Amino acid sequence: MLILLPPSEGKTAAPSGAVLDLSRLHFPVLTEPRTLVLKALAEASSSDDALSVLGVGATLAPEVHRNTVLDTQPCVPAHRVYSGVLYDALGYASLPAQAQRRADDAVLVMSALWGALGFADPIPAYRLSMSVRLPETGRLASFWKQHLTGPLNEYAGDSLVVDCRSSTYAAAWTPDPQHTAAVNVFTVRDGKRKVVSHFAKHTRGELARHLLLRGGAEPETPQELLAAAQEKWEAELVAPAGRKPYQLNLLLAG
Repeated sequence: MLILLPPSEGKTAAPSGAVLDLSRLHFPVLTEPRTLVLKALAEASSSDDALSVLGVGATLAPEVHRNTVLDTQPCVPAHRVYSGVLYDALGYASLPAQAQRRADDAVLVMSALWGALGFADPIPAYRLSMSVRLPETGRLASFWKQHLTGPLNEYAGDSLVVDCRSSTYAAAWTPDPQHTAAVNVFTVRDGKRKVVSHFAKHTRGELARHLLLRGGAEPETPQELLAAAQEKWEAELVAPAGRKPYQLNLLLAG
């Protein structure tokens, strides 16, 4: 089983740690494109229109400046850098050791800067979204799709892929729809469904935590994933259509 997560917008900078070493990240075949994006991000972040290029406001200027010196910044495991609603709900630090090891093996984070990361890969805090278009790379989702498809297809093989990504990050890699379930969250009130971003992020984090904590064998098929989700939520599974994978819909009372 692989659990795909988006990164968080906000990231927690480490007070100390070793500096960046790309050879310590998952997927060494991505070292060259990672190096290219690092260089392009540093150049864009030092330009006069950096905030505009990166699509951020003036309050984030210190984070944009940090992009220019990422090779000197302290690194810690990705699960400590990424923060926010989804990651709080997953709660890596409060998982027992066995579940943490499972997370290190099962969780991949899609990233505009790194392409794809293991949960324990050491990285610095940075500011970059997959929707950004850097001068040297073009739109990052398209750039990474070229580089991720082969390595991630091989890495995933026939494993079940639990896709908790947002649409922006889902554009960077399309796993086999027959082995993938995209997780959707709806609140239901008076028979009507509504997507609420905050609840969706939180519930996806809770689902990831549940899958990491539950006993027994990991789910290997979308149908087994549905059964695992129904241990905690009202849920349904929608069959794939074309390149669209299975849809695991979690239904919350509104």
